[in-house]
Amino acid sequence: MKERVIQFGEGNFLRGFFDYFLDVMNKKGLYDGKAVVIQPRSGGRVAALNEQGCKYNLYLRGIENDRIIKEHSLVESISRCIDPYKDFDAYMALAENEDLRFVVSNTTEAGIAFDPDCAFGDKPCTSFPGKLTQLLFRRYEKGMGGFIFLPTELIDNNGDRLKECVVKYAEHWALEEGFLQWLERENIFANTLVDRIVTGYPCDGTEKLHPEDKYLDTAEIFHLWVIEGNFEAELPLSKAGFNVVWTDDAAPYKKIKVRILNGAHTSLVAGALLSGIETVGEAMADETASAFLNKCVYEEILPTVGDNRESRSFARNVFDRFRNPFISHKWSAISLNSVSKFSVRVLPTLLEYKEKNGRAPKCLTMSLAYLIYFYKNGTPADSEAVIEKMKKLTVSGILSECELWSADLSPLAAEVTYCYAQIEKLGAKGAMEWILSE
Repeated sequence: MKERVIQFGEGNFLRGFFDYFLDVMNKKGLYDGKAVVIQPRSGGRVAALNEQGCKYNLYLRGIENDRIIKEHSLVESISRCIDPYKDFDAYMALAENEDLRFVVSNTTEAGIAFDPDCAFGDKPCTSFPGKLTQLLFRRYEKGMGGFIFLPTELIDNNGDRLKECVVKYAEHWALEEGFLQWLERENIFANTLVDRIVTGYPCDGTEKLHPEDKYLDTAEIFHLWVIEGNFEAELPLSKAGFNVVWTDDAAPYKKIKVRILNGAHTSLVAGALLSGIETVGEAMADETASAFLNKCVYEEILPTVGDNRESRSFARNVFDRFRNPFISHKWSAISLNSVSKFSVRVLPTLLEYKEKNGRAPKCLTMSLAYLIYFYKNGTPADSEAVIEKMKKLTVSGILSECELWSADLSPLAAEVTYCYAQIEKLGAKGAMEWILSE
């Protein structure tokens, strides 16, 4: 089977996401290609993966249509792994392989970045885009075609950002103009959006089934991959049955994900912690907390972002994912930098709802009151400057502090202050019951 994909990153996510997709396509007879994996950072673990023949076990576990689902696969879609820090020549030789067509990456959000200290003669460059530019220039010199790039890093417009970095390196290193023309003409940098929780190596007894497998991986059942462009003819992901969306614009899908999935987390996090609820799963099992979240999503968020079949289906999946018994997602982890998260994930919905309906949404307004109360009385994890402001200012003062919210929220002062008073009077759980009865 030929190598058709260069993959930057050997971590849990790509092995529980793309490599699994590739394996299924191969085994269904829809594709005939494997990925060669590049270790993006010095000190990675590709040697251990090579030692076990680049095969590993993957367990997908979760809830689907109110049923617990468990699936096991032996994933065999990786051909080999290359550590460019130890074998730079093997890495650069990939530029001359005419079978290679796609480049997939997951190098963390910080991976797609320009480092001016990288030199063209480094073997290799320390940055991922720098390594990529070295490889691309070799391919250009050989007069070969380019690649289709499918980055999965969780940053806005990840394909555009990756291309910008490659161009910047080409200019920084004064590479010939023809290379830039080839880069534009022969290569496609697609923006993508990915969604799947990959929980990695398990510690729940599953590991005892495969004691020899150092790369045993686990993930939730749900997955989504939104890709700008349409490469289904070359990479038949949809035909293989995967939840892949080929589109001209990934932005609406990102809006749905951020406002519903991330917005649901952020709208409940402070109220849950103040109520003594430690995990998302516990909140779903709590009658009051789950009812509060249900009202936030179905009565306030969905009508604002667009209540259609697609968004409602996504919302149903969100609740299935939150109830997943195989994932212990702690609210304390979700609470990190809650003020900035609220500004991006919840506040736009709250303000749009108020503009549309002439009044603020009750539950999302209560979630803002919970957030302020938590910062004043709980154990927030945020910058010292943000925590100090939240503790020092009054509720009205906090809402009028534009540096916190990138907006003046003074028009919400009456509603938020009233909700805050209910928390003081009834306690966190009591205030939640009160707002549900309103």
